[in-house]
Amino acid sequence: QVQLVESGGGLVQAGGSLRLSCVASGRTFSSSAMGWFRQAPGKEREFVATISRTGASIYQTDSVKGRFTISRDNAKNTVYLQMDSLQPEDTADYYCAAGSRFLIARSPDQYDYWGQGTQVTVSS
Repeated sequence: QVQLVESGGGLVQAGGSLRLSCVASGRTFSSSAMGWFRQAPGKEREFVATISRTGASIYQTDSVKGRFTISRDNAKNTVYLQMDSLQPEDTADYYCAAGSRFLIARSPDQYDYWGQGTQVTVSS
């Protein structure tokens, strides 16, 4: 069992930055690929970024490339999402997820564990 707890969300003006953190419990963090997803009101959950167990492989959705950076610290059981140049369309609840059956993955169906989410609101 893995428990994930996100933090770092909040209200920011367009062009600003936030860093989301997701702390995992248990000993399986270093053997799990991690992902960040987001869900805006009235929309489906959307893939944002994923990182492999060692951090060597990373994939991000096109809309955040050059603005968001995913990283992880296995010694701290934590995965991060640094978000720069935020835009109103980035407003959503952000979720981290963990899975161990793949190197990296974009589909939420492949992840086994999810956090409760943290809200990000970007004002124009």
